[in-house]
Amino acid sequence: MPHSSYVRRLADPRLAELLADLPAVMVTGPRAAGKTTTARRLANGMLRLDDPALAAVVAADPDAALRRMTEPVLIDEWQEVPQVLGAVKRAVDDDPRPGRFLLTGSVEADLTTGMWPGTGRVVRAVLHGLTRREIVGAVDGPGLLDHALLGDLDAVRVPTAPVNVDDYVAFAVGSGFPEPALRLQPATRWDWLDSYLDHVVTRDVMAVGHARDPVRLRRYLEVLGLSTAGMPTDAALSDAVGIDKRTVEAYDRVLTNLFLIDSLPAWTSNRLSRLVKRPKRYLTDPALALSAARIGIEDVMRDADLLGRLLDTFVAAQLRPEIELLRPRARLHHLRTEGGRQEIDLVVDLGGGRVIGIEIKAGSAPSSRDGRHLAWLRDELGDAFVRGILFHTGPQPFDLGDRIWAVPIAALWS
Repeated sequence: MPHSSYVRRLADPRLAELLADLPAVMVTGPRAAGKTTTARRLANGMLRLDDPALAAVVAADPDAALRRMTEPVLIDEWQEVPQVLGAVKRAVDDDPRPGRFLLTGSVEADLTTGMWPGTGRVVRAVLHGLTRREIVGAVDGPGLLDHALLGDLDAVRVPTAPVNVDDYVAFAVGSGFPEPALRLQPATRWDWLDSYLDHVVTRDVMAVGHARDPVRLRRYLEVLGLSTAGMPTDAALSDAVGIDKRTVEAYDRVLTNLFLIDSLPAWTSNRLSRLVKRPKRYLTDPALALSAARIGIEDVMRDADLLGRLLDTFVAAQLRPEIELLRPRARLHHLRTEGGRQEIDLVVDLGGGRVIGIEIKAGSAPSSRDGRHLAWLRDELGDAFVRGILFHTGPQPFDLGDRIWAVPIAALWS
């Protein structure tokens, strides 16, 4: 795909709406997720503060620099001149009309700015990694979750060409970072991902004040990569890496803030008992999980457990941007009872006690037995159970029981 081609994002309409109503919007998310490219399409002027000469001019008088720009103005790499945030605050205080400023920059700078002058004035919007729906250009119209909310299984579409488990693994290792996903060959893609991880452990984590041993942090990411979509205890992680519990908590906190891991909380309800309260940890990008774990496609295809974890991580990555757009604001959880008697891979909490339960299976011909945990949750919750979706690698969607669908993973982008 040519470098100049813009891949439309699911977040584009939402960002445009925010800028139409608010004076300043900060686009945040993982490094190299395409924040600047996306925000630039909404701007009439741009300050690239990674240009030292321009940064020096802006630093000398940030208020005057903003007045010279045609709005909306994109302030890119704002952390290079952090005092520009104060200028944005003053400009918004003096004139709070919508559509004035967009800000993009490093996540670590956002976390380390001592006095944040944008509170109440700058609204954050998250841009996640690319999804398959974005890559294939299917961002218009309702998505699978919209069909699930409406209960319209007939509206669910699948690709005309069959998609098998090998294809899904290939999609997962293609990554959601625009550079490796759209422009790099497979061999170079792994080099890029390795370099990304090296940058995280040697620079990003240090920048947010966690001067940890990069060797141990790299080992921690390796263990998380191997256990992505799992529920390892802090004690197990501590033993595997050779660090104490406080360091595990510190690593989790900083890697979550950098959008590298997503620690899904356990879903709870007073209608259910004996629920496990441990979080479920994901690396947010499935290809990055394999790179961190130092394993390849061949390893995945030889190990059913790794295959299941990769598909779970891949589906979660497809759903995060979709869930961000649901209103009222939805939240992603997981559910497991003590002893693992019942387990739901993902629970979309829609608010007001209503949920969508999601299971992910590598098999191509799921049966009612495969959906038994969704059926259990439906029976326990009654009307609060909106839909159960059992994702599989087969060709067609079909009913699996009352309010439970079996749906090919590819329906997420078809």
